[in-house]
Amino acid sequence: MKSELAPQKMRVRAAIRARLAAMTPEQRARKSSRARALLKEQKLWHEAVTVLFYAPLHDELDVWPLVLEGLEAGKRIALPRFNSATGTYLPALIKDPHCDIVIGKLGIREPRPDCKPAPSTAIDLVLVPGVAFDLQGHRLGRGKGYYDRLLRVVSGIKCGVAFDEQLVPHLPVEPHDYRLDCIVTPTRWITVCAD
Repeated sequence: MKSELAPQKMRVRAAIRARLAAMTPEQRARKSSRARALLKEQKLWHEAVTVLFYAPLHDELDVWPLVLEGLEAGKRIALPRFNSATGTYLPALIKDPHCDIVIGKLGIREPRPDCKPAPSTAIDLVLVPGVAFDLQGHRLGRGKGYYDRLLRVVSGIKCGVAFDEQLVPHLPVEPHDYRLDCIVTPTRWITVCAD
């Protein structure tokens, strides 16, 4: 059953995708680098032992260099892995991104099936992709709800990762939409205050 807000969400997704499509690869790389640098300045990055990353798609801010830096710094690195039996993503640990990653069922890079599951309660920081974000910490994903379900079962600080072009004043929000703790962009660190 489609929600009443589905048409609004579709319009927001289309508008943001148009903004992202206008960015050149060079702009995307430069802005991704700035956002990574800003994230690395934060206390939560330094204190995090286990970080749940995402494998960036072509239109998402590239956090992949932080996977390598995190591993070199001794952090435990996890990525979402699709569970076909449940239709959900759950975190799994990787030690070597060159050997431990496969293309998953949905065409997204994910840990190999033999990579150890990451305990959902042991995650300190979750880097969250999305299509759009608002200043209240709401996130609009791609529309399937995979990340909303994942965010409900993992611990840790949930940090949206976005280009400034993905920020909007307000998003249409439904009860199942998950609210983030903070958002990092190439130019801003946004701490979300609880209501």
